[in-house]
Amino acid sequence: MQFINKLIRDEDGATAIEYGLIAALIAVAAIAAMQGLGNQLSSTFGGVSTCLANAQAKTAC
Repeated sequence: MQFINKLIRDEDGATAIEYGLIAALIAVAAIAAMQGLGNQLSSTFGGVSTCLANAQAKTAC
């Protein structure tokens, strides 16, 4: 019975789970931010590529 009471009062596992959840939340936020930034960079480089192609053809950007 003492062993079960000791397990109930032990919070080390709960702390590890909390840290794991925080790390997962940070990872999801980082992935979302990088995905948005990636789309924006793709659009920017696409515009630059178009302008360079137009410059080579001597047309307006």
